[in-house]
Amino acid sequence: MENWTQQPILEHNTVQLIPMEISHKEALLKAASDGELWDLWYTSVPSEDTIENYMGTALKHKETGYQFPYVVIYKPTNTIIGTTRFDQMDPSNRRLELGYTWYAKSYQRTAVNSECKYLMLQLAFEKLNCIAVQISTNWHNHQSRAAIARLGAKQDGVIRNHRINTDGSYRDTVIFSITNSEWISVKKNLLLNFKKHNNSN
Repeated sequence: MENWTQQPILEHNTVQLIPMEISHKEALLKAASDGELWDLWYTSVPSEDTIENYMGTALKHKETGYQFPYVVIYKPTNTIIGTTRFDQMDPSNRRLELGYTWYAKSYQRTAVNSECKYLMLQLAFEKLNCIAVQISTNWHNHQSRAAIARLGAKQDGVIRNHRINTDGSYRDTVIFSITNSEWISVKKNLLLNFKKHNNSN
C-alpha cells in the first residue's frame, strides 16, 4: 500500500535503516570522522561545526513530508556508520530522489551501499508505487557516479552550474534514474550481487 507519510524501519542482511533523530548526532560525527569525510569538498558530510544545521534541516524536511532521513546501522556491531535519505518526495507524481548518502570510510566499497539502495528502492517501487527514482551526484564525485551506475541506474544528463557551493564555486550535477519498468532487472542484479558477496565470505 502507498503511504508517503509514515517512515518505516528497513532491514537487510547486514544493515538496518532507522529514522534519523537528533540523538544520533554524536554517532554520526564519529562515523564521519572515519576518513574525515567533511574534507571531501564535493560531498555534503557534516562536521562538528555543521552537524546541528545538517540534522535540523533534515528533520524539518521530514515534518513537511519532503524527506525521509535515515541513519545506517551496521548490524554485526550495532554501530551507526552513515546516513541516507529519500529526498524531493512527490507523491502526486510518484517520484522521489535518493540522496545525502555517505558512509564511514571503513564501510565504503563493501556490500553496505548495495543493501541500503536495495531496501530504499524496494520501498519506493513496491510500497510507494513510484514510477521513477532519481539519484544525483557531483560531477567530480567519480566514486559515487560509478556506484550509481553499478546499481543499474541510467544517466539522464548533467545540469551545469546547478548549485553554488559554500565556497562560491559552482556544482555540476549528474542525474541518474531508475524507472518502475527497470526495477525488476535492477532488483535481480542486486540480489545476485548479494549472493556473490556472501559466497566470497
